[in-house]
Amino acid sequence: MREFRVLAGLIALSGAIVLGGCAIVPTAGPQSTDVRQGQRDAESLPYGFVRVTPTVLEVLGRNTPRFSTTFKDKRGPEELRFGIGDVVTITLYESASGGLFIPAEAGARAGNFVTLPPQSVDNKGNIFVPYAGAIRAQGKTAAEIQNNIVAALKDRALEPQAIVSWADQRASSINVLGESVGSIRFPASASGERVLDAITRAGLRAPGHDLWVMLERGGRRETVPFGALIYEPSNNIYVRAQDTIFIYKDPLTFVAFGATGRQGQFSFDAWRISLAEAAAKAAGLSDTQADPGAVFLYRGETREVAMALGVDCTPFTGPNIPIIYNINLRDPAGFFLATKFEVRNKDVLYVSNAPTVDASKFLTYLKLIISTAKDPVDAATSVYLLRNTARGVGGAILVPGSTTP
Repeated sequence: MREFRVLAGLIALSGAIVLGGCAIVPTAGPQSTDVRQGQRDAESLPYGFVRVTPTVLEVLGRNTPRFSTTFKDKRGPEELRFGIGDVVTITLYESASGGLFIPAEAGARAGNFVTLPPQSVDNKGNIFVPYAGAIRAQGKTAAEIQNNIVAALKDRALEPQAIVSWADQRASSINVLGESVGSIRFPASASGERVLDAITRAGLRAPGHDLWVMLERGGRRETVPFGALIYEPSNNIYVRAQDTIFIYKDPLTFVAFGATGRQGQFSFDAWRISLAEAAAKAAGLSDTQADPGAVFLYRGETREVAMALGVDCTPFTGPNIPIIYNINLRDPAGFFLATKFEVRNKDVLYVSNAPTVDASKFLTYLKLIISTAKDPVDAATSVYLLRNTARGVGGAILVPGSTTP
């Protein structure tokens, strides 16, 4: 019968689908085997695959963004030096009146000294002292400038001495910017100030775990959560002249997909969390779906970190390398690794379905196909039986070509 031929064709098509795998089965993301096999589509984005081990955690720990590692100057307060634009005050002393600067009637004066008008360090880095000429000031300390002035005047003045000080300290300033602080520019202190001192001086309005602190120095930048300054004192380094500190708010979040209890975007609600804590925020792994051995975390790493992790970076051209980390929670020790693995802002957590889940979905899909194909056959059979009953043949089904029921 025609209906039986249709059913047979649908069953054959289903068999072909089985042989072709479960690619048509609805799922929240790639299967674990697809992730582990790496890039198969030449037009797709390449990525590195890294299994989380104690060695990997050690590498990531060494390369966690920190001020103390990016800016390796571990010295204490630096000695302040004059720069272009600084306004300088110079006071000159002589041992007796009648010298170069002190007139003969100096006995009526308060002391044997004269204070020159304030002047700025010019674009060539010099200041001018009468009878001494141009004196180099840029990059010099106050003591060095004083010695140079005395050396230039010693053959003309009476035992000259000089005191040099800042009238306005412009070249050695520190900038603190951001909506969360009263943006301010202030001179560096000879006693030294750390990052938190500078932020306090600027007037931080509302400390919180969603604040980020960026430090720029000498063309280099590094950004850490505000909490890293509090809980990791090594980040609270000394600020230097011409440093810029920028404070901004950016809530720490990650997203979870796949066989987790809940999918979506989740807030850290802390300055840092571990992979175990992130999975818990997503309501853990689904007991009826998840493959505990297929927990993946997507992140971009710098080329240096990727190379330290053993990733072949030759397929990549940019400075950032896409990395997929895999942690096996079927292994009881995997949970210890998960508590040590630090999640970073905007990471993507993905848990793949267990293979049996996809197989079960496919069998359900196959059953639906067969049931859909069988319905018209059943209807045709019912009509055939009803017609035979109306003719008095009874409940038998006559096979075409036969003469007996």
